[in-house]
Order: sequence, then C-alpha cells, then structure tokens
Amino acid sequence: MLEVSIGRVESFADPGRKIVAIDGIEIGVFHLRGTFTAFENICPHLAGPVCQGLMLPRTVDNVAEDNVNLARHFSTTQHNVICPWHGMEFDISTGEHVTTKTLRLRKIEIRVEDGEVFVKVPERRYQHINSSLHGERQRPARDDSAKTGSADARSRGN
Repeated sequence: MLEVSIGRVESFADPGRKIVAIDGIEIGVFHLRGTFTAFENICPHLAGPVCQGLMLPRTVDNVAEDNVNLARHFSTTQHNVICPWHGMEFDISTGEHVTTKTLRLRKIEIRVEDGEVFVKVPERRYQHINSSLHGERQRPARDDSAKTGSADARSRGN
C-alpha cells in the first residue's frame, strides 16, 4: 500500500475535514478533538460522496423509564457525517451507520508522526466502485451478435 503525507496537523480544523484524491481514490479525512479518522469517500448505500456531507453532532433522545421521549439534545462526544445524496448518517469516529451497525464506511489507515498526517491508500481492488462516482461505470460489453444474426436471417428469408 502507498502511504502519502496529506499535510501538517495544524492545517486541519478541529472539528473539520479534508477530501483528498490520491491515485484516483477520494479519501475523507476527519479531525475531531485531536483525533484523525479517514474513510473512502463512497457511501455504501448508493456510492454517493459521503465524506462531503454535513458534519453534525449526533442527536440523542432522552427517554424515561416508561419509554416517553423527554427531549432531544446534541451529543458532546459523537459527530456524524450525513451523505448529501440520501441522508445516510455515519459516525465520524467509527464509520458505522447510526442505526444499522453492519453498514459502515470503508476505513482508511491514518497516522500522525512528527506533526505530519499520513494515509495509506488502498489498492485499486474496488476500481469499479470508484469509477461509478465519476460517471464511468464499467459494464460488461453487450453481445448483439445473436440479435443481429437473427435479423439478417429474417431479411434474407423475405
């Protein structure tokens, strides 16, 4: 895997994020309370640019013992990113969807050394997914030879 420096720690707002493109792969890098996380910029729902969505504190419900909702407030410890295409929400620290824990963003390895932030770019195993973000969806070539052959045979028969 290719490891790339994406900037100095002080170049990242806290809370904040940067989207970097390396070797054709877009990576969302999040900085929250001094901690960095990174994810491939592809929503698992419909391949939207998830890391470019709104960053908001997670909404938490205060529920009484009798299951009555008392109030809502914003979490002081959790932030979500909301996919701009369809509103899917993911925890910035884990990449997990807020309600469906099996649905998650693809995590990218990230580390900080001597004030420099580095990411490990994943291999291009998922190129077909990355291509779909840019309108280059790869589909198998259509084989029209059978259809053309039968049309030719019909025209010769008349």
